[in-house]
Amino acid sequence: MSGFFGCVSRRDCVADVFYGTDYHSHLGTKRAGLAFYNGTDFNRSIHSLESAYFRNKFEPELDRFAGSNLGIGVISDMESQPITVTSHLGRFAVVVVGRLANLDEIVDEFLKERKHFAELSSSTVNPTEAVAMLINAGNTFKEGIENVYNKVKGSCSFLILTETGIYAARDKYGRTPIILGKNEHGYVVASESSSFTNLGYTIVRDIQPREALQITRDGITQVTTPGCKKQICSFLWVYYGYPSSYYEGINVEDARYRCGAAIAERDDVKVDYVAGIPDSGVGHAIGYSNARCLPYKRPFVKYTPTWPRSFMPQNQAMRDLVAKMKLLPNEAFTRDARILFLDDSIVRGTQLKDNVVKLKECGVKEVHMRIACPPLVYPCAFLNFSSSRSNFDLFTRRVIRDLEGTSDLTEEILKPYTDPDSEKYKKMLDVMAQHLQLDSLKFQRLEDIVKAIGLPKEELCTHCWDNSSYM
Repeated sequence: MSGFFGCVSRRDCVADVFYGTDYHSHLGTKRAGLAFYNGTDFNRSIHSLESAYFRNKFEPELDRFAGSNLGIGVISDMESQPITVTSHLGRFAVVVVGRLANLDEIVDEFLKERKHFAELSSSTVNPTEAVAMLINAGNTFKEGIENVYNKVKGSCSFLILTETGIYAARDKYGRTPIILGKNEHGYVVASESSSFTNLGYTIVRDIQPREALQITRDGITQVTTPGCKKQICSFLWVYYGYPSSYYEGINVEDARYRCGAAIAERDDVKVDYVAGIPDSGVGHAIGYSNARCLPYKRPFVKYTPTWPRSFMPQNQAMRDLVAKMKLLPNEAFTRDARILFLDDSIVRGTQLKDNVVKLKECGVKEVHMRIACPPLVYPCAFLNFSSSRSNFDLFTRRVIRDLEGTSDLTEEILKPYTDPDSEKYKKMLDVMAQHLQLDSLKFQRLEDIVKAIGLPKEELCTHCWDNSSYM
């Protein structure tokens, strides 16, 4: 996913950018970077997060950024960021959240113009450098930002740090958020509004889709006006977002409570208590347990100090190891119990199956699973969540392939599996439950998750569930 934080202040902003960026650590475990301008020089630092946490990597070098009142930081799930540039626009640094689905096309266009790329990410062109090149192709920063909007397919929200301030530009369809905050000393922009509170900032507003703001110590100027279409990623409320964050004025944890309650309204299975798969499943589970007046307990406890989110490691063996090691069963609550769990989603299915086996070994009598979103039928085309080398990395796709007896899954074949009232959908759930060794399995209905979030369907990206979003 990735997340960024930027600050424009009338005082030293190094601590605010450092801690503000750290508050985005749940969004990536690959790399992180900081860039500051101290009135004379741009200073940048990038570190891998694969062997240590953000604070451990960056805290020892904060002194060299001292005196800076302009800065940006990023937690990156893939490429090295920020990119620093010296060009006809002046000196600037860029951080990006998103996925350039047409990166190869953009690169080829520049190469035909005899331009070159200096940064590599996993042996390919660094997408952040491609964004910097698109910005630099404009005669002004405004033209460069509009060039990004016009050229990039997928999603792309970005910050540009200049010698006078920060440009904050949200994705043209608003798939990822940028929230503006302020205090008496200046302004901040961030992917997560939860990063504001402890640093003394309050929310001003969400930057709108295709809107770009120039933020300086003197104030804020709108550089590009908002677009007419919005499709913010629904998974921000289901999974990605930190519980205390707000997007479009809607709190993450509150939406998860409503989501769990919506599942409960359609359920009558008899269980002893309700539990959530930590962390993001907890809010959904509390909403469910409150709606059905059932006890909430914690048969699984997450060991948080050293284990990251398990979808983030790119290696499947490492993902499985993280998933196994981070959850500790509590046998005081498992013996002979009928437990209903809530989880945010089923992506590959391997982790959930391992968890069920572990629960059965701890004496659980019945395991019922409720998933807070519909089945993931389509890989994400806009972020690095359910994207992978093969569509069949998705558990749902593998089950459909086996049921249909073909790997050529056309839209005509897939469509019935997105309809919870179809016989094919019901058969798919039966096969999933058997494979995962569950006593029952149900997914959230699309109309219920839309209602739980509280935005109109057309303003939400639901591509991974129904293939309906703008491309």
